[in-house]
Amino acid sequence: AIAQATSAIVAFDAEEHRQEKAVVALDGLLQRAVDETTKTAHRREQLARERRQGEDERDSLERRQAEARASIERLEQEQRFADESLTAAQRHLFQARESAEELSRRAAEAGAAHAALVERASALVAEVQRLEEAAVELETRSVMLAAELDETRRRVADLRVAVITGEERLAVDVHAMEGLRGHVRAADDVVAALRMNADGLEAAIKEGRHALEAVRASVSELEVARATAESDLTHLANACLDTVQATLDEVVAYVAELQRDGNVTPDARLIDADDPDDGAEGDDAPVDRPASQVRDDDLALAAAEQHALSAEDAVVKLKAKIDRLGPVNILAIEQFDELDTRHAFLTTQRADLIDSIAQTSEAIKRIDGSMRQRFTDAFAAINRNFQEIFNILFGGGRASLALVDENDPLESGIEIVAQPPGKRLQSVQLLSGGEKALTAISLMFGLFKYKPSPFCLLDEIDAPLDDANVGRFVEMLRSMQRHTQFILITHNRKTMEIADRLYGVTMEEPGVSKLISVQMN
Repeated sequence: AIAQATSAIVAFDAEEHRQEKAVVALDGLLQRAVDETTKTAHRREQLARERRQGEDERDSLERRQAEARASIERLEQEQRFADESLTAAQRHLFQARESAEELSRRAAEAGAAHAALVERASALVAEVQRLEEAAVELETRSVMLAAELDETRRRVADLRVAVITGEERLAVDVHAMEGLRGHVRAADDVVAALRMNADGLEAAIKEGRHALEAVRASVSELEVARATAESDLTHLANACLDTVQATLDEVVAYVAELQRDGNVTPDARLIDADDPDDGAEGDDAPVDRPASQVRDDDLALAAAEQHALSAEDAVVKLKAKIDRLGPVNILAIEQFDELDTRHAFLTTQRADLIDSIAQTSEAIKRIDGSMRQRFTDAFAAINRNFQEIFNILFGGGRASLALVDENDPLESGIEIVAQPPGKRLQSVQLLSGGEKALTAISLMFGLFKYKPSPFCLLDEIDAPLDDANVGRFVEMLRSMQRHTQFILITHNRKTMEIADRLYGVTMEEPGVSKLISVQMN
């Protein structure tokens, strides 16, 4: 019984274990059933949605079917109309074939004209292609320029204020310059007139000096004669006092009384004593004579005392003495006074001329100083602009302007020294043709940047330049368009691209030229 009970317990345990496994399996099945139920519910909801969508699609298909039926009916009507049109078209086709034959004949006649049109069409196609490429490039550049435009507007606002200030200062400077130029021209005229007057006055002064010297010589001679006569008169008076112990007036009165009485006998000793010999004529200076000559003179005087002179002989000797004195100019004093007055007048005029010349020279010096300063400032500014633009156009390098004679800048020559990238510093005359052209363009832009001109005409200035240099030249030209209107003669397409208006001459027929213009903007 125990064995049976044990077997039964084992059987119960096995059954319990089997039942537990069955419970676990049923739990798993239950869980799966729950999951399946959930999935089925989701599937049922999805099927409901799909059914509703199917119903919607069915309704849509029914509507489309109705529309298709209407379209079929419309197409059937159109087909009937097309059949009728086809019949008419066949009829027109027959007529068109007849017309085609006529057109073929006409086409043969138009062949020559077509060849010319084909050639022009080819040219136009190429031009259209080029314009399309230019349009693409312009669109690209417009995007770039849009950014620059904002910056430019800001700079324009600043530049307008600077331009207004500069124009006011320029107007003042121009007015002052015009006034200085007028003063310079007036001073030049005055100097020319003064120089002409000075030349005439110098000639008159020379003539006056010659006349004055002649008068002075005559006056000197008269003074000498007068002094000689006074000396002779004094000597005669002294001789009278010494000889006869009477004055000259008393002697004259006595001689007059003797003449009335007829008892006048000339004193040969006195006449011969005062008569100088030929060797000493006109010499008032004392002469040292030897003793033998003195003794000969004493003997001559003693011989003269031994014979008496007649009155006629005395008069002859006295007249000879007077003749030896020379002619007397009675108007010498009046001429001297007149020449002295003329000399004083010319001296005053000469002083006035010297003062005027000094004032004019001072004004010229001031004007030269102002011109020198303004030239120096302009030269320095243009030199800086030239160096900057040269560096931009050449993509590097350096250049400068130098005065040949720095001590005289107004009359000095100007030397251009340039050093393109990769070359040594040298004179512009040693550069190549393209480098010379680009250097000249740099100098021109430097001048225009310092003082822009309203208009500028450039005749094939870009001809010696390659494509890279033409691009830099065009960019520089574009930056200068704000102040100057440029008129260019060119064959370069890149240069033409920046133009606002193009003018060209074409020859559609041989020998017949036609002017055309294109507004680019």
